[in-house]
Amino acid sequence: MTMPLRTRREFLAENAMGIGSIALAWMLQQEQALAKPASVAERQVAHTLLPKKPHHEPTARAMISLFMHGGPSHMDLTDPKPELSRLDGKDYSGDITYSFVNRASKALLGSPWKFEPRGECGTELSELLPHTSQIVDDMCLIRSMHTGHNGHEVSIRYFHGGIPAVLGRPTLGSWLVYGLGSESQNLPAYMVMTDPGGHPVDAVNNWSPGFMPPLFQGTVLRPTEPRILNLNPPPHLKGTLQGKNLELLSELNRRHLEQHPAEADLEARIASYELAARMQTAAVEALDISQETKATQEMYGIDHDATREYGTRCLIARRLVERGVRFVQLFLGGQPWDNHTNIRAGLPGIARKTDQPSAALVKDLKQRGLLDTTLVHWGGEIGRLPVTEGTGDQCGRDHNGQGFSIWMAGGGIKGGMAYGETDEVGHKAVTNIVTPNDYQATVLHLFGLDHRKLTYQHNGQEQIITAKRDCHIVKDILRRPETVAAETAKEA
Repeated sequence: MTMPLRTRREFLAENAMGIGSIALAWMLQQEQALAKPASVAERQVAHTLLPKKPHHEPTARAMISLFMHGGPSHMDLTDPKPELSRLDGKDYSGDITYSFVNRASKALLGSPWKFEPRGECGTELSELLPHTSQIVDDMCLIRSMHTGHNGHEVSIRYFHGGIPAVLGRPTLGSWLVYGLGSESQNLPAYMVMTDPGGHPVDAVNNWSPGFMPPLFQGTVLRPTEPRILNLNPPPHLKGTLQGKNLELLSELNRRHLEQHPAEADLEARIASYELAARMQTAAVEALDISQETKATQEMYGIDHDATREYGTRCLIARRLVERGVRFVQLFLGGQPWDNHTNIRAGLPGIARKTDQPSAALVKDLKQRGLLDTTLVHWGGEIGRLPVTEGTGDQCGRDHNGQGFSIWMAGGGIKGGMAYGETDEVGHKAVTNIVTPNDYQATVLHLFGLDHRKLTYQHNGQEQIITAKRDCHIVKDILRRPETVAAETAKEA
């Protein structure tokens, strides 16, 4: 079949959009009039972990996050509700969203544990937290957290990545390291300590760098010894031979990088090789808690079976930030605070495991003069409902993202205060509501970073940790709220 011949005019008419677009793009390029935001870089930035200057004077230098997967029951631990106890067994009159409808009930469940005022500030805490009660004057207890979502993963990702449920975003630790770099060139800037019982719910997504280069992801320490595998070379490769091998590897990698510039995976691999060599001495020393006094180890509960494992990790966390690590996260296996059944037996067990070590961490940082510059966070992704799930002795509490508690200490946080409130039975946050985005903006502010100005270019779009969602810095819990006012005035 012979195709009919087309004139030049017919060809241009049929392909006007294609030819026209090419011509237009060429002319605009000649006039430098292409529509590209000024914030978009001309070429991909080469990322490093060198220290960077913050936007304003920080109060925090490092952070330790004690993340409590599963949803600690606030009305049994941190948020006393006399009215809930008075109405025990009666039906709740409000609307409730259940996660497990087949076991759902509207019968209110008063806490079986007693609350008492603690410390000079008089903040009431449960008898399940005797050690946390000893640090209450150093911490700010936020009783009005709100995600608006009852699911674990959806709220975990909200806390870590800034948007409920969405995967593929950098976590808080990645943003901090991206924004500030590392204070130590011999240890990773962002370190993760997992549980011998396995990864937490949502696994590696908890410390993912998302769309950032792998350079900013969390470095995981093994939950048992040796905490870093293959850190030291075999005896026959030590010394000069290892040094020459590393020099050759470095040279080969750098030549390859010159041929393939701005390859994030390759840059991260080179940086990890170089860091691993420096860690051979620094990491071994940092992880060796035998250097600590017997009194210090006992303070963390390392002499007791119930607290030994978590206490060891909390003590290592302190040793890491003492040596310049920027961000340390401690996770629990699975979601042990997820007390759907038999809460009377399950809740005291997980509280016992974490209470003494968590409090010891704050005490230890304070006595070493580190608490002023180290932010400590304790809390989960959701709380629990005020109604009973199931019946009888085996009953528990279902998920609740409408209102729950976390606490923070050090790093510029005002101690000895409780902030915000839930309603009379602990179901919903009603006063001074704080969202995960508010929490993220506040944490970055403590580190001297404006969450609106810390941007990362991804797919041609300017990204920030809060995903440009409505949020605010919770200035009432800061020791220096005037810094927020100063930054706001500058913006105006």
